[in-house]
Amino acid sequence: KELDPTSECARQPEGVVKKVCDEGFAHTHTRRAHVEQLRRAFSSAMGAYKYVEELWRKKQSDVLRFLLRVRCWEYRQLPSIVRVTRPSRPDKARRLGYKAKQGIVVYRVRVRRGGRKRPVNKGQVYGKPVHQGITQLKFARNLRSVAEERAGRRCGGLRVLNSYWVNEDSTYKFYEVIMVDPSHTAVKKDARLNWICAPTMKHRELRGLTSAGRKHRGLRKKGHLASKIRPSRRAVWKRHNTMSLRRYR
Repeated sequence: KELDPTSECARQPEGVVKKVCDEGFAHTHTRRAHVEQLRRAFSSAMGAYKYVEELWRKKQSDVLRFLLRVRCWEYRQLPSIVRVTRPSRPDKARRLGYKAKQGIVVYRVRVRRGGRKRPVNKGQVYGKPVHQGITQLKFARNLRSVAEERAGRRCGGLRVLNSYWVNEDSTYKFYEVIMVDPSHTAVKKDARLNWICAPTMKHRELRGLTSAGRKHRGLRKKGHLASKIRPSRRAVWKRHNTMSLRRYR
């Protein structure tokens, strides 16, 4: 490459120019290599929550199997709904909106596993044979939604933000429910969280507005697959069964 006549290198003898250019190239090359090394190191590095997340992905590992077995024994000795000081899965809780601040609490709920048995006396349905099934019936909602409902009924002044699975055995499933106090000043001043203080967010877990509720309503699907479930099954039924005519026709 030709040198600029007005540059500093053009005023120097040829040997000095070659030495300066070589040193400059070596310095630039070393700096680029260092920057590339740092970029690779930071791109491959994981934070503490990422390590915890990867650990929870391998639930069949020896560490998680031992931890879940010990914790499940502890959970069985406690009441069905109990407040915990901190989430058992901090990475999962933070991804779902939990913050270690005033106004946000976590409750652990125990729900019995299994399907739904029809609650009739002596197992006898006095009706048509199509309705005589007692066992092998399935509840319409998932167990995580049931856990949110029970926590919301226990703490009527709090709002259910979200929930997640923490443990299970042959009889029970355990969920932790993140709950928010809408009357707390720290929550009201939080611009990312004060939407839950609105009056329309009262008992959102009872109306299928949480993540678990939207799942059992079928709202995880989009497009033509969800043409009969949006905005809700009842709204679609009403739209299909209502005749709307113009007054003057």
